[in-house]
Amino acid sequence: MEAADVGIDDGEKPSLLDGDEPSLKSVGLLPAHGFTRITYVHIHQCRDFSIGVFCFPAGATLPLHDHPEMVVLSKLLYGSVRVRSYDWVKAPPSSSSPRKCGLARLVAADEVRRAPCETSVMFPRSGGNMHAFTAVTPCAILDVITPPYSEEHGRPSTYFNDVPIPSLPGFAFLEEVEMPQDLSVVGAPYLGPRIMVDMDDDDDDDDDFYDDHDDFYDEYGQ
Repeated sequence: MEAADVGIDDGEKPSLLDGDEPSLKSVGLLPAHGFTRITYVHIHQCRDFSIGVFCFPAGATLPLHDHPEMVVLSKLLYGSVRVRSYDWVKAPPSSSSPRKCGLARLVAADEVRRAPCETSVMFPRSGGNMHAFTAVTPCAILDVITPPYSEEHGRPSTYFNDVPIPSLPGFAFLEEVEMPQDLSVVGAPYLGPRIMVDMDDDDDDDDDFYDDHDDFYDEYGQ
């Protein structure tokens, strides 16, 4: 999987997909050097999963956030990124406090990942479900999330502050915070190969779930 496969020109040799999908050249590619802010390229969303790409300029940070009851596959398409991630030691009960907080185990301590590298997988309670990204160089991360974020279905995006515990190395206290005011995520069109969706008869109500995509943009004030 390469950047060109999702319609992004990272300045490297084009993917072999170019030869299989003539329309990719006809619509052009998004230039990686053109991302001056964190940019989200929405590819697809249905009731079961979402696909999108986060594109970062060097130095940009996506703060510590969670993926409640989700499985996430993340693929670094180009560049280098610093990752900090945690898993709850014991997930805080949703009804115990107006804000999530608790003890978390450190999974990745500012680990630098460089493309090409293996796809990472996060599970609801393992693999670093709460993570933060800081772009070391311009980079892009393809995310496949199942199920997708949804306020209506109890899967909002929550941000955290992490406080290391000197007496307990490898652990930190995490406390929910408001979305950072300086966080800005803009959108860009998807210019990659056409997405083929095979809907089953029992998925006729999927249109309702597409509305959840609006929650993402509402979250960032778009």
